[in-house]
Amino acid sequence: MNVFRHFRDEIAAVLAALAEAGDLPADSDFGRVTCEPPRDAAHGDMATNAALVLAKAAGAKPRDLAENIAGGLRKLDSVAAVEVAGPGFINIRVTDRFWQDRAADILAAGRAYGDADIGQGAPVNVEFTSANPTGLLHIAHARGAVFGDALAALLEKAGYAVTREYYVNDWGGQVDILADSLLKRMRQLQGEAVPESEFEGLYPGREVIDAAEAALKLPPAERPDPVSGSGEHRARARHFAVAWMMDRIRDDLAALGVRHDVFTSERALVEAGAVDAAFADLEARGLIYTGVLEPPKGKLPDDWEERPQALFRATQFGDDTDRPLKKSNGDWTYFATDIAYHLDKAKRGADRLIDVWGADHQGYIPRMKAAVDAITRGAASLDVKVVQLVRLIRDGAVVKMSKRAGDVVTVRDVVDEVGKDVVRFVMLTRRNDAPLDFDFAAVTERSKDNPVFYVQYAHARSHSVFRQVSEVLPELDTGHASLANADFSTLTDEGELSLIKKLTMWPRVIESAAETHEPHRIAYYLYDIAADFHAHWNRGRDEPELKFVRPDDLPLTLARLALVKAVATVIASGLVLFGVTPAEEMR
Repeated sequence: MNVFRHFRDEIAAVLAALAEAGDLPADSDFGRVTCEPPRDAAHGDMATNAALVLAKAAGAKPRDLAENIAGGLRKLDSVAAVEVAGPGFINIRVTDRFWQDRAADILAAGRAYGDADIGQGAPVNVEFTSANPTGLLHIAHARGAVFGDALAALLEKAGYAVTREYYVNDWGGQVDILADSLLKRMRQLQGEAVPESEFEGLYPGREVIDAAEAALKLPPAERPDPVSGSGEHRARARHFAVAWMMDRIRDDLAALGVRHDVFTSERALVEAGAVDAAFADLEARGLIYTGVLEPPKGKLPDDWEERPQALFRATQFGDDTDRPLKKSNGDWTYFATDIAYHLDKAKRGADRLIDVWGADHQGYIPRMKAAVDAITRGAASLDVKVVQLVRLIRDGAVVKMSKRAGDVVTVRDVVDEVGKDVVRFVMLTRRNDAPLDFDFAAVTERSKDNPVFYVQYAHARSHSVFRQVSEVLPELDTGHASLANADFSTLTDEGELSLIKKLTMWPRVIESAAETHEPHRIAYYLYDIAADFHAHWNRGRDEPELKFVRPDDLPLTLARLALVKAVATVIASGLVLFGVTPAEEMR
């Protein structure tokens, strides 16, 4: 249960009764009525703006209408008190019994607690990672991969039908350079003295040498000939190098716990005529013309040329300039193939498209949004989530990396050093559009300053309680049914009630994070739950009456154990959503 949605429905029922009694217009629109936590927790558990948004239509003063609404709310069994504040806000205090019953809800639902139906099965395509297959995944790719994977899981929990997709950029100049890099390394491995000058502008990574070694082991009929220079052998080299790199990328994603449902090849789209078809559609609708672009201010983008060319009318759809679709040699621009790709995604049934891009693509967003609006005739929407850079810090210093020099820290390097769970959680502790520092010392530190440890420690502590009770009260039944049927009315301490209230925020957190496409909200929430649980645990040390295990009061012990189980359930639900394994012991 989303308790705020529940009380909004209760408020709507009170409003409907007022409308039936003639105190509100019969056609009153309750759509703007909200029920949310008050800004100050001292004001109550919930607050509604109902009187403020309905007063004008009702021809009443907001405070007068608020008093009328408050009268109806006071009749609800779950409401302990209602107060009218300020110009007409209504603050609601909920009964302890209502909160106590919510603990039972958590036990009944288990890890499914928080599952929502706001998506109603609507298809969503989340395209993420999509690193060019010209090298191994580095640490910046890891952030986009983890973010996209967690966002997909979050949307699934909120009730959407999600497709996780990887777009393989295997068409164009970068894979031609990869093929040339492979062929030259093959020549070098065969003993030829290839001058260093020939490697200028090629991919320098060790993985290209490894790929060349593998290519030399192919059967002669499949092996690219590094000295031939023919188009056929260059195509063989390109095909092999892309496939070899993608195999390693898939392996590294698996080590990170990231999965994709679909891998779509850019080359396959081009060769199937998808770009021609998209171009023809836009041209038939008058959205392509031949023109000359004004030179843009600042650094010139790669796809700008001062010549007559086929331009997409992107300005009709919100972009700041029209965009070229063909290069001077007749090849498609990257933008043209991207248009066809997004149309392909929409044709496969998704009208909600989410792309996860690196920070260097920020300026590409307006044109892509314009293209999606145009090519789908407004039927699909595009949300682009930009993932900012990651700085690796070791021994207090930033780790210097250069892709051009082949000096990068790969995803596998970091996963092997600290584990996938640490990598995944840390990558989600900041907004995607905020820079992130990954400090090797900090992420493995055993303190509250390390959110990974702090949250995992709370989950492990909850399990230690049950190990303790099995020693002190071995005959006590702590099975799921026994805990679910505990007498929650015994949980009257303010700390216990506060913890329950925080746990019942979980469904609302899921819905808000899913609606805003912001998984980091989950990390913040889990840290807050862990902090509350640790604080409650520490109170039990100083106040023995708050201990979880009370041999002198078995009903209270069961209720407190049920609360501990609820804490573990919600934390585990959040960790699993992040692709992190909940720890039962800290070693």
